Amino acid sequence: MDNGEVTDIPLRAMARTAKLASLPLSFAGRTALGLGKRVTGIDPEAVTAEIQQRTAEQLFSVLGQLKGGAMKVGQALSIFEAALPEKFAGPYRAALTKLQAAAPPLPAASVHKVLAIELGSNWRDQFAEFSDTPAAAASIGQVHRAVWADGRDVAVKVQYPGAGDALLADLTQLSRFSVLFKVLQPGLEVKPLISELRDRIGEELDYQLEARSQRAFRDAYADDPEILVPEVVTAAERVLVTEWIDGPAVSEIIDSGSQEERDLAGLRLATLHFSGPARAGLLHGDPHPGNFKLLPDGRLAVLDFGAVARLPQGLPEPIGRITRLALDGEADKVLHGLRQEGFVRESFDADPEQILDYLRPMLEPLAVDEFRFSRAWLRGEAARLGDPRSPAYQLGKNLNLPPSYLLIHRVTLGSIGVLCQLGASAPYQAVLREWLPGFDS
Repeated sequence: MDNGEVTDIPLRAMARTAKLASLPLSFAGRTALGLGKRVTGIDPEAVTAEIQQRTAEQLFSVLGQLKGGAMKVGQALSIFEAALPEKFAGPYRAALTKLQAAAPPLPAASVHKVLAIELGSNWRDQFAEFSDTPAAAASIGQVHRAVWADGRDVAVKVQYPGAGDALLADLTQLSRFSVLFKVLQPGLEVKPLISELRDRIGEELDYQLEARSQRAFRDAYADDPEILVPEVVTAAERVLVTEWIDGPAVSEIIDSGSQEERDLAGLRLATLHFSGPARAGLLHGDPHPGNFKLLPDGRLAVLDFGAVARLPQGLPEPIGRITRLALDGEADKVLHGLRQEGFVRESFDADPEQILDYLRPMLEPLAVDEFRFSRAWLRGEAARLGDPRSPAYQLGKNLNLPPSYLLIHRVTLGSIGVLCQLGASAPYQAVLREWLPGFDS
């Protein structure tokens, strides 16, 4: 095919769709079984536990077999793994690991065809060496290690032909049964995440746009002692060549790193999150731990810029100001600020002290000079905010998340999820004092 498409893409998409479609039916059967057992007098909590366990097994099994949208959602949700009940966290991590490790690589001939289309028929002349074996795989492409003609070690990201259509089809199917994730963790809202991923597909598929974002970060953090952004060597619509970076990924540090490495990685991630909008006018939008490496000199290398939020004025000042007011116990001012920003609807007769009580546990990491994030802390917050029996859940139903804050909110939660996976301890309050507008005023 002249356009570089791989002929079996539609067949793969159909197979994925069939597997995805089987989930809601089996879930309905399990729910009916649970209702039947309730009628016979079995403990409702035992029934719920059984439904959760069976749902988890089926969900993990299907996720472990899929690419495309399932991998994309899996990667996005992996940062919330720390909030899952412990009995599901292990199997969930295993399913996500299998999801990445089992992704079949694009054949070398197909890789060469994409390179020829994007870099020209003489693409080999631009490389001194090129490995046909991919060094890594992701949801829409794979990375090859190579040596550029001038001797530099480079990473070559090649997009799967037909990746956009396959990803869109998967996300459409996944959105239809996002309720399954709530079975595992009440309050885990997957549908808005899937909707956001769908809206941003065009940006993530455009490697030239990603290159512009990476160059903006590179310029902003030039010679920085804490953050390293690899240089962009060349870019086309479906091929991106960047400087190769060696070092353990943060995902590896989560798995087997020392406490010193965990603490340093957490501090660097927090610094990137809050300083990016101020320095580059951009918020890094994909805090998946596989996108970062901790270098021997202590710097954090940032590898993927496919998802960013453009914030030319930096993070909104009200975030810092309202956070500071909440820490200072200014309940009336906090409520006023939240109403002004659209977090509290004018029609809702909110009690200022209840709003403050709702926020304080979330702000615990900023109320002290140094805080250690943990899975237990995040699970506690997930239960407090997501359990329908919780007063915080009832209050939360009356609050609103303005559209302008959606991506900031999701990325912040994702970053917190990674910090909890790391079990990192650091002076996060000091990071906000330096980089979050309004926090130290």
